[in-house]
Amino acid sequence: MNNPSSDASKPFLTDVQTLRARARKHIEEGGITPSYQGDVKKTIEILQAVLATHAKEEQEHAMEVAERINQLGGKPDFNPSGLASRSASEYGNAGNLVDMIKENLIAERIAVEHYRELIRYFGDRDPSTRHMLERILAVEEEHANDMHDLLVAHEGHPMLEK
Repeated sequence: MNNPSSDASKPFLTDVQTLRARARKHIEEGGITPSYQGDVKKTIEILQAVLATHAKEEQEHAMEVAERINQLGGKPDFNPSGLASRSASEYGNAGNLVDMIKENLIAERIAVEHYRELIRYFGDRDPSTRHMLERILAVEEEHANDMHDLLVAHEGHPMLEK
């Protein structure tokens, strides 16, 4: 039987000497190791868009995304003109409180869908980025629910029938 899990001569995990040797190679690449399966340039591009989408509202998320861009060897782009052009969110000109709540709900719904797409994109190729985005998604879903609850409180009925 040639089952790798029962073969005592082949350890399941890489031996420590090999791990150490790999860690010393290409040290200039920082946290990106040969086992990283994502496309670094594409990941940085996508994360720049995520950074732009919520930098205005979500400073904590923005800093987390910026740190991940840094870990991948990129430089977070906080240029205000670039943030606006890369953002998935739109910022409306609401005239009253109910319209502002609706605009915020729409922005949160855009963010929720955007993060879900990104999570599917990264999948198992970049679990660190995916897990970060999953945490942010949970907060965005909560924000969307809060905006919906505010809308119900001010209008007296749910926007969406259940």
